[in-house]
Amino acid sequence: MPKQKTNSGAKKRFRFTGTGKIKRHHAYHRHILTKKSTKQKRNLVHQTLVDSSDIKQVRELLCLR
Repeated sequence: MPKQKTNSGAKKRFRFTGTGKIKRHHAYHRHILTKKSTKQKRNLVHQTLVDSSDIKQVRELLCLR
């Protein structure tokens, strides 16, 4: 049986913590930044964890069952 391919977009967007949780970047920090407040832009810089309702889908994209 052939190997499954990892989703190329997903492998660029997600990273793992040391304990196996999945990290992601915040959205809305790429463009149209002039109308956003400095506080909002600063808070979007940090990474956060993938929500528990999305973990199964992300793991399937990364070929981790």
